[in-house]
Amino acid sequence: MNLPDSRKSDLLMVVVTLLAAISWMFSKEAVLLMPPLLFMALRFLLAGSILMVAGHRQIRRLSADQLRRAVGVGLVFGVAMSCWITGLFLTENVGEGAFLTSIGVVIVPVIARIAFKETQPVSTWLALPIAIAGLALLSLRNGFRPEPGQLFFVIAAFIFALYFTLNTRAANTRIAQRPDGKDQRKERVPALALTAIALTTVGFVTLVISSFREPWSPTLTNAEPMLWIWVLASATIGTAGRFFVQTYAQSLSTHSHGVVILVLEPVWVALFATAWFGESMSAVQLSGCSLIFAALLINRWSAVRKLILRR
Repeated sequence: MNLPDSRKSDLLMVVVTLLAAISWMFSKEAVLLMPPLLFMALRFLLAGSILMVAGHRQIRRLSADQLRRAVGVGLVFGVAMSCWITGLFLTENVGEGAFLTSIGVVIVPVIARIAFKETQPVSTWLALPIAIAGLALLSLRNGFRPEPGQLFFVIAAFIFALYFTLNTRAANTRIAQRPDGKDQRKERVPALALTAIALTTVGFVTLVISSFREPWSPTLTNAEPMLWIWVLASATIGTAGRFFVQTYAQSLSTHSHGVVILVLEPVWVALFATAWFGESMSAVQLSGCSLIFAALLINRWSAVRKLILRR
């Protein structure tokens, strides 16, 4: 049976959310066996190298300005991933961490409004207080005593929001104003080249931070065989594979509703964590996660409405 490209795109986006969710499990297994930042360095350098080979023609054609913007995106992404992996290392509930990190999606329009004066729909401002209420239920369930892992996930969510905004601007052609007041055309950075450079930059950022903060010798001299399996799985399946499938899915249809489908990621993570690690959530935690998920849907209401009307 031949499916239309738009339907293929939607199905592949579901695969993307599954790959992203299973990557949480690989990463959690890895950080139980090695320093978290060193793991991120190995994961992203390997994934970035794979995409560098695949996109070497695009990369060679980049201008200096395009290269600078791609590296800038990677630097912000690297700081965000450093906070995220630290949160994952410290947390006792992976599913909860996924919902906390997903708050970044709600914050993206706020960052775009504050930093770049972009107008935002009403749904953005409706979603924000609901997300904050969900965050409060997760962090204030025992009084105001948020756990360190939760704090790192929330910090990561804010930095991810800045990364998403910069990544979108780098991936699209736009007109920017120079200091002298004249308009300047900013050419888009091709998706594969942008992803390859950003991932490789994340690898170098986390490698540098790890070299100052973490001991390497125990991992490099007495590593368990399973450790390298988790590193390879995270790099190939959870990073390079995920981004390749996502890029391909977005190329199939300009009307893909992937932005809606991608909000399923924290739900898949929670389900996988239950099956993989035997995690469970209290009623308060479930309520907080439900509010955050509702905020994600409200934030994407325009796309949700189009999906409903199309069906």
